[in-house]
Amino acid sequence: MEKKVKVQVRDLTKKFGDLLVLNHMDFDVEEGDLLCVVGPTGCGKTTFLNSLTKIYDITEGQILLDGREVDPKVNNMAYIFQGNSTMPWLTVEKNVSFGLDIKKVPSARKKELVDKYLDIVGLTEYRNYYPNQLSSSMLQRVGIARAFATEPELLLMDEPYGQLDIELRFKLEDELVKLWQMTKTTVIFITHNIEEAVYLGNKIMVLTNKPTTVKTTLTNSMPRPRDVTSKEFVELRNKVTDLIKWW
Repeated sequence: MEKKVKVQVRDLTKKFGDLLVLNHMDFDVEEGDLLCVVGPTGCGKTTFLNSLTKIYDITEGQILLDGREVDPKVNNMAYIFQGNSTMPWLTVEKNVSFGLDIKKVPSARKKELVDKYLDIVGLTEYRNYYPNQLSSSMLQRVGIARAFATEPELLLMDEPYGQLDIELRFKLEDELVKLWQMTKTTVIFITHNIEEAVYLGNKIMVLTNKPTTVKTTLTNSMPRPRDVTSKEFVELRNKVTDLIKWW
């Protein structure tokens, strides 16, 4: 069955003064995709994500979510930033429930969602801890639980595991895949790590250097969990590397 298009981006252009960063970008994201976005260093990947969320006003073009102009005040979107975004004055439980409090979710439903996602990311016993009592891995798990607890229709992730070591990164990537498969949430995941993109994405979108546009989008149908040593994995990783290298 053909998938529904969740996000439509048409002629997306962003300038900062005379500097053209995003150059007439066109692409679709299907419902339930885990789309990884890669490109040369400094090509404007974060600018691209901030334009999707309307943190930045776009210069030209249109961004549609379910066929309507995207509006963070109306659409249920979640954003996981680079690094730790927990609030140090709140416990783990209160951090996870923060978005639900803003949305005024009823207490019983809020407790159900918080309990569910704390359990999934393995933080139930740490619910009354504060961020300064947690490891880097745990802090990122809090951010993941907080995002998924709001049951977003679109989840945006900006290099969330970039500062973690390889072992922790793989653990959190596996947790993300598990949550994505369970919730069917549409995810756009920005990364500079090509191996991470191939490990996570069912689609991989490659951007050019500035002024940035979409070079190509690849489908990644490898079975999960993915074997990073397999011939198929290495070949796709090398293909993406070459696409970025020869921008």
